[in-house]
Amino acid sequence: MDIILIPGLWLDASSWSAVTPILERAGHRVHPLTMPGLGAPASESAEIDIDDWVAAAVTAVDAIPGDEVVVVGHSGGGNVAWGVADARPDRVRRVVFVDTVPPPPGNGISEFESTDGVVPFPGWDFFPEEDVSDLDAATRTRTQPLTRSVPARVPTDGITLENPARYGVPVTLLMGGLDQPTFEGMIDQWGPFAEEYRAIEDTEVVRIGSGHWPQFSVPERLGELLAAAITR
Repeated sequence: MDIILIPGLWLDASSWSAVTPILERAGHRVHPLTMPGLGAPASESAEIDIDDWVAAAVTAVDAIPGDEVVVVGHSGGGNVAWGVADARPDRVRRVVFVDTVPPPPGNGISEFESTDGVVPFPGWDFFPEEDVSDLDAATRTRTQPLTRSVPARVPTDGITLENPARYGVPVTLLMGGLDQPTFEGMIDQWGPFAEEYRAIEDTEVVRIGSGHWPQFSVPERLGELLAAAITR
C-alpha cells in the first residue's frame, strides 16, 4: 500500500524518519511530505494557505500509480489529510489522524503568534504538559532544530470541504491519550467537530499512550499502530 505521511505544523518529511522503516518492513511504500512554504520568509510564503497545502498533498496522491492510497496526518496535518479525502475520495482507502480529529468545513488549525509574517515554532515549553510529558530533554534538544516556520495563513485559514463523499472514507483516529469510550464520551461537546465525526460512516479510535508527538517519543508503537490501521 502507498502511504502519504503529512506532518503537522513546523515539521517536514524528516519528522517521520523513525516511523517509515517500520511501515516499509511491513511491505508498504511510504511518501512523507514537506509542505509548501515551510521555513520560507513572508516575502515568499505570504500567499500560501491551507488550500495550497491540500493541493500539494493531492498532487502527491495523483502522482502515485494504482487505485488506492492511505493518507496519514499528524496534528494540523490532519486538516490536510481530510482535505485530500474530500478531493479524492475515490483514491483514499483510509485516513489516519494522529492525535487530531477530522475538521469541519471552514475550520482552521489553531491561532499562533506570527513574527515577521510567519509563524515560528513556539518551543516545547509552550505546549501543555500532557502534550510534551513524554519528550525528554534529549529528545527536545534533538528535535527542536528540525522545526521551521510555517506561512502565517496556514494555521488560521479555514479549510474548504465540499464533497460529502468524504464521509464514505474509513477513518482511524490514533489518539495520544484517549481510547474509544473516552473519546466517544467527549466528542459530542465539540460542536461542529462532533457533526463532522458523526457523519463519517466507518470510524475507530485507538489509544497510542503518548503525548502529542508520538513520532518522536514512541515511533515503534506509532508505526505498528499505523500498519495495523492500514490493513483493516
